[in-house]
Amino acid sequence: MKRKLGNLKAVDLRVQWKHEAHDFTNWLAEDENIELLSDELGIGIENVRTERRESGRFNVDIVAEESTSGKKIIIENQLEITDHKHLGQILTYASGHDAEIIIWIVNDYREEHKQAIDWFNNHMGNKINFFLIQVELWQIGKSPFAPKFNIISQPNEWANVVKTDSEVTELKLMQKEFWDKFKEYAIKHNTHLRLGRKTRPQHWFNINYGTSKAHISLTVNTKSKFIGCEIYIPNSKELYSKYYSKRNKITRDIKPLKLDWQDLPEKKAFRIQTVKSADVMKEENWNSYFHWLQNTAEKFSKVFKNHLSRE
Repeated sequence: MKRKLGNLKAVDLRVQWKHEAHDFTNWLAEDENIELLSDELGIGIENVRTERRESGRFNVDIVAEESTSGKKIIIENQLEITDHKHLGQILTYASGHDAEIIIWIVNDYREEHKQAIDWFNNHMGNKINFFLIQVELWQIGKSPFAPKFNIISQPNEWANVVKTDSEVTELKLMQKEFWDKFKEYAIKHNTHLRLGRKTRPQHWFNINYGTSKAHISLTVNTKSKFIGCEIYIPNSKELYSKYYSKRNKITRDIKPLKLDWQDLPEKKAFRIQTVKSADVMKEENWNSYFHWLQNTAEKFSKVFKNHLSRE
């Protein structure tokens, strides 16, 4: 028996978002939608604020921060084809906010503007990172519209790693391989974790779990020989206090895992962590580490998301 397949069709953005600022920008700023963009770009986007007044009469659509480094992010939305005016505005906003990550979201783009973004990424060094993103809407039959972000231009990831670290060390290469294989393992074992984020040659891998104010961070420590799973809250004392006030219930719900609650005043951040002894230099043990990381992250996601939604 043949199954009937639906037809995938593109939807005009203005059908869903009639007003760029009031409709699209506010939609994008919602936690579950900024996560879609975050996963596509492979960077954590936290502390999202909309429509900040910049010098003169212009507003930057969204100001945010990168979750692990605190780098300033600006997002400019243009539900039309790219133009020189918006490119100039973005550069003005970037300088005014001292932004290091610049995201330009558009309906369509002109080749000369893509070339300009490519030029910025190739010549501005690893301090400035410029993304040109096309947003689309798709529908199957009468299904709800489905948004999709396509990366048109982005920084050269490996070039940035080389510039930052002078050389891609064996440790960095091992870290990236570890996270690549962890993702493969978790997907094969039917995880519900959102693992769309790109892996990088670093000792942590971040996972969104339902709020832009915090994320799950999986870590490997080769010096102290442990792997860890934590809720990392970069800049929300309110959220940490909410969790801390429920620490007895959270401790009960997350058993047998033991939690270490950490206030990090030098970073203005907070961490709720559990760790397991592990030597990740021994590749033969990786599958057992992947098993622990997947199960622990899934439990963190369930417990902390549950307490996030409770009054």
